[in-house]
Amino acid sequence: MRRGRFPENTGGMDQPDRIHLRDYILSAEIGAFQTERGQPQRLRFNIDVELASHVVGVNDEVDRILSYDILTGAVAAGLADRRYDLLETLAEKIAAQILAHPRAAQVSVTVEKLDRIPGALGVTLVRRQARVEADPVRAPIRVIFHGRDLALPDGAVALVPDAPGLPLPQGGNLREVELLALDQAAWALAGHLGLTVADSRTELDWAATEGRAVVWAPARMVRDVAGLAAEPQALALWLAERLGASRLDWALPEGAPEPAVPTGFCIPTARL
Repeated sequence: MRRGRFPENTGGMDQPDRIHLRDYILSAEIGAFQTERGQPQRLRFNIDVELASHVVGVNDEVDRILSYDILTGAVAAGLADRRYDLLETLAEKIAAQILAHPRAAQVSVTVEKLDRIPGALGVTLVRRQARVEADPVRAPIRVIFHGRDLALPDGAVALVPDAPGLPLPQGGNLREVELLALDQAAWALAGHLGLTVADSRTELDWAATEGRAVVWAPARMVRDVAGLAAEPQALALWLAERLGASRLDWALPEGAPEPAVPTGFCIPTARL
């Protein structure tokens, strides 16, 4: 091939972008033979994902790409689902989980047993979107509005900070100023509680999967959401609905009225 020319099979077009997971080794009980029952063995996972579109113009925004956590999370979800006799069944489950993401167009999943022979025994499956039955399952998360002095419940929690109550600069884009003030309040609340701050859907999904509590900084996710006021209680309702939260709790000061919940809001709410 002469310098400066594309390979013939590309037709002058860019190849699809890909992300991958290489040599990811976990132990699990798997296999159809009696000698494999009750005996965890090492499995090696190699996953290659062809993206549905090129990673162009994402402005370094994590929510606009396919996160690597989707790959490791699909492996974890597959292993947690059941005990498998066949590597093929596990690989199919992992492929379906990844292809449930709209940014994944095709996936190659290789799963190998490393303890059966001196080498590796395994299988490779290649699947395209809409060729497998996707079964997306998001870990449940609980949204709590405000909680400076709250004893946090167990499990995954997204805390929504209250307005800081400070005078805000006037002029310019007031909504943007209000959102940045809420982000500042999030960092202050996280520092008070010893938690981390999450400002993207990717980080919130990770917190849900890990069963962690985080404080949500809303500006990044809601900046371009038309019609959504930069008002903490409205943001808490929006976040709970967006995440499909298991419940929304109001941690309100004594005597404060419970916020009105819009008609059609189907997530259980309660006052703490």
